[in-house]
Order: sequence, then C-alpha cells, then structure tokens
Amino acid sequence: MNAVESQKVLVADDDAVNREVLGDLLKPEYTVLLARNGAQTLERAQRHLPDLILLDVMMPDMDGYEVLRRLRADPQTAHISVIFISGLDRPEDEASGLKMGASDYIVKPFNQTVVMARVALHLQVVRQRRMLERLANIDGLTELANRRRFDEVYDREWQRARRSGRPLSLALLDIDSFKQYNDRYGHPAGDRALRSVARVAGAAMRRPSDLAARYGGEELVLLMPETEALVARELVAGLREAIAGLAILHETSNVAPMLTVSVGGATLLADSAEQPYELFESADAHLYRAKQAGRNQVCWREHMTVAG
Repeated sequence: MNAVESQKVLVADDDAVNREVLGDLLKPEYTVLLARNGAQTLERAQRHLPDLILLDVMMPDMDGYEVLRRLRADPQTAHISVIFISGLDRPEDEASGLKMGASDYIVKPFNQTVVMARVALHLQVVRQRRMLERLANIDGLTELANRRRFDEVYDREWQRARRSGRPLSLALLDIDSFKQYNDRYGHPAGDRALRSVARVAGAAMRRPSDLAARYGGEELVLLMPETEALVARELVAGLREAIAGLAILHETSNVAPMLTVSVGGATLLADSAEQPYELFESADAHLYRAKQAGRNQVCWREHMTVAG
C-alpha cells in the first residue's frame, strides 16, 4: 500500500446521496470513512484520526462550523485538515469558514474533478508536513530518534508510569573505547560502526511504545515502558551480545578485539518517589559502574550481567 492509498478521508454530510457520490469518487485512491451528522463526525474523527475531513456546513443537529470548533478544541483532532462543502456561496460564508481554520471551501453543486484535485493537494500538504515532523525528530546519522524526540517521549511515558503504577525502564548504552576506534580507523568508519550499533539497538525495541534514540556522540538511550527490571535487563544483555556478535574489528580496544558496548539501566517502580531526572541519573550512574567494572557489560541498579 503506498502513501496515498493509506491516507484516510472522512466524508461528513447529512445527505445520503452526497455521501455516496463523494465516497465512490474517493474510494479508488483513499480509505474513506462516512458520517451522517455532527456527532458521528466527531466520534469518527477521534477514533480514526483521518488525514482530511470533507465537512458539510449545513447539518441538522450540529452545523459544520460547530463541528470544526470542537475539532480544533480537542488536541487529538486539532491538526486534522478540513475542507468545507456547502451550498452557501457568498464570499462572507467562505471567509467565515477559512477564518475558523478550514483548509479550503468547496461550493455545491461540486465538480468532481475539482474535488479530487483539491483533496489530492491538501493530502500532499499533510504528507509533507508529517515528513518534516518526522525529520525534525530523527538523528541524521543513525536514523534513530534524536534527543529532542527522546525528551518528549520520556516526559510523556514517565507521567504515564506515575499515573498507572506500571514500571518504566531506561538504559544508557555507550560504545567502549570509541575515541580510540575513530583514531585508528577514521571518522567515516566510526560513523559506519555507530550506524551498525544503532540498527541493532533499534531492532531490539520491538514494541511500538519502546524507543531507541541517539542521546549524544556514541551514546544511545533505550526507553521501555511497562517493562519490569528483570525483563529489561535481559533484553539489554541480549542487545550487548548482539552488538559484540557484529564482530566489528577494534584492534585498539583494551576490552576485546571487536567493538563492544557498556550499558547502565534503571527501572521506575510503582512505590518510587524518583523524579524523571533522577531515574535518568541512576541509569547514567550504572553505566559508569559498568565502565569501571571493565566495560562490555550491563549494570542495572544492584544487578550486573557480565560478558560471557
């Protein structure tokens, strides 16, 4: 399925004929959702988060202006693009809709070619906006989340863990003797090695809620919501082994003849009074312990997994 076919358009009109005509027109290229009144429009917008809404202005229970006002007032739906479709063709009607935040205004009876062209244009804008948002959150070298994205997700997940009482596990991963690696093999080789490590780390974060990010330099951070300490520690221990298994030659390492990593981690427990920075500092302190203990190992609070 390509990007256009995967985009969702919600058609909201109290007239069954208009819904059918617009639905049939859009279905060959988009996923189409239908709503027959304002309340149903709001419910389906919240549940399906469409990329675009074609919204009739004149509906009996709640007009399109009120629907748009409620969409914009809800953070979950505030970003959705809306095109008004209306039989009201006065310039002031169009201006009113645009001032309220509509992306466009199409007058009935509509021309199908015009509708398709405007829908395609606005969905292209949606795709471009999302691409820019994604690029703003991605580290250019490793293609993992960047520090800005990590900070946003970490704050949200920490708050969620405190509310739910579920554990939140955090790990910091650092490549051992990476300066020596760059000095010996050059920075382009160092970049390739970092990308290889990042791919393994990203693949280890299998659930949608898990996050691997580049925190700075050769340091990665792993966030695992709703993950007990034992599970997180075992996952990270497997990740350490997988990175060693890449067998990236590191002749100047004082740890091993191949590239290795050290990892420190901590888990927020339900009865803990830790603040977000304290959990992070605990993981960082345990990363330091792993390095002090000889590197190429995982140190998680009072538990340690040594290289085997």
